[in-house]
Amino acid sequence: MLFDTHAHLNAIQYDEDVAEVIERARQENVSHIVVVGFDRETITRAMELIEQYEMIYAAIGWHPVDAIDMTDADLDWIKELSSHPKVVAIGEMGLDYHWDKSPKDVQKEVFRKQIQLAKEVNLPIIIHNRDATEDVVQILREEQASVVGGVMHCFTGSLEIAKQCMEMNFYISFGGPVTFKNAKKPKEVVKDIPMDSLLIETDCPYLTPHPFRGKRNEPSYVKYVAEQIAEIKGITFEEVALKTSDNAMKFFGITR
Repeated sequence: MLFDTHAHLNAIQYDEDVAEVIERARQENVSHIVVVGFDRETITRAMELIEQYEMIYAAIGWHPVDAIDMTDADLDWIKELSSHPKVVAIGEMGLDYHWDKSPKDVQKEVFRKQIQLAKEVNLPIIIHNRDATEDVVQILREEQASVVGGVMHCFTGSLEIAKQCMEMNFYISFGGPVTFKNAKKPKEVVKDIPMDSLLIETDCPYLTPHPFRGKRNEPSYVKYVAEQIAEIKGITFEEVALKTSDNAMKFFGITR
């Protein structure tokens, strides 16, 4: 069985056919999907999906690009929703210096507040990092995020950064980009990371793996990520599927 640890089935791209998308995932032996909500609209939709589908769980947080829009009321709302038994993580949260909607100091403040919330409610965290690695790692250290642990979502950094994150009780997650022909660095990192620290994801509808690159992504395509990791590590697809699923169940505290 496969576990897609980061999906956005709450995105408008699935408004017309989410049921069919979920059924295709089932047919490809995807047993669990974590749908990530990152603002009012997507969190609300994620909470609806976990009630509708047994295999779907939710992570809820506030995206760094939209940090400037988050209020204390939003944070209180996330805290309230986090008590739901199928809410398994806080996030995605972090820093994004690629887009300039939210000033860096605002992003950092919202990031810290969410780490503190996660520690308060005792849930792991999901990290979004774009062009901000040094500051992300520094804040994780300063806020002692290792207490709850987390996952570096769609990791694109170096092996050295991956090691620093693993030392802080973080998993390293790979998605579609690891299948791209020009993805030299992610492939090198996958090769050296222990299986105990690996997770797989789609980040759908984005970052669609080869051979569907350029089209809408969906959870059934997580198998292509697993296949690529198996090839890189010289092990079987079944070993990757089993171990990354076991890791995800442990990380998210899911017992079935």
